[in-house]
Amino acid sequence: MFRLSDKGEKIQQMFGAIAPRYDFLNRLLSFGIDRRWRTKAVRLLKYNEGSRILDVATGTGDVALEIALCTPASVKITGADFCKEMVDLGVVKVGGSPYADRIDLIVAPCEDLPFADDTFDSVTIAFGIRNVVDRKLGLAEMWRVLRPGGRMIILEFSTPRSHLFRQLYYFYFRRLLPVVGGLFSRYNAYKYLPDSVLEFPSQEEFSRMIGEAGFHNIHLHELTFGIATIYAGEKE
Repeated sequence: MFRLSDKGEKIQQMFGAIAPRYDFLNRLLSFGIDRRWRTKAVRLLKYNEGSRILDVATGTGDVALEIALCTPASVKITGADFCKEMVDLGVVKVGGSPYADRIDLIVAPCEDLPFADDTFDSVTIAFGIRNVVDRKLGLAEMWRVLRPGGRMIILEFSTPRSHLFRQLYYFYFRRLLPVVGGLFSRYNAYKYLPDSVLEFPSQEEFSRMIGEAGFHNIHLHELTFGIATIYAGEKE
């Protein structure tokens, strides 16, 4: 059985603590832009009638619900997250949606997905890969459970290329975001967010990691001046 590292357990506990206010603060701190980003990522999915799609680091199920909205009724979605508190909230949210019969949510880390090889036609992970301590293993697991010809979609924060916009972005991320997050939830958790984004690999380096995990035909899509990036890769 996979055991999280000490760092992984601390991250897991942090998300468990902020789970009740997580959705509200996502909307507030991103000014609602995160919804548009998720929609754009989901539009890149690869699926057919009867396909299975996996959303890793599903949190409270936002991406899983977006996938259900944008795909045929025959498509089944599984959401996996290492934080039970997030999944519990997601189960309630999904249960009150029109897609309850199409979405299953489970507790599982990205580094140890409890699925057979070649199970899913697409795999997504939105704003979660930076929280995976062993990213190489996480990418390898997503490659393993993806069917040949399937597509992986990663949506993650990134650093804007424009010097001026980058300075504004850093000011908001480092100074304002932790304070606002602390008013409604935990300051330390919302200080972790910018810290985790700033230490995340560059677009070029992370694309290289995706390729080393076995993916090919890798494409990048910058969003909102480079604040976020969609990485798409396929399995031969």
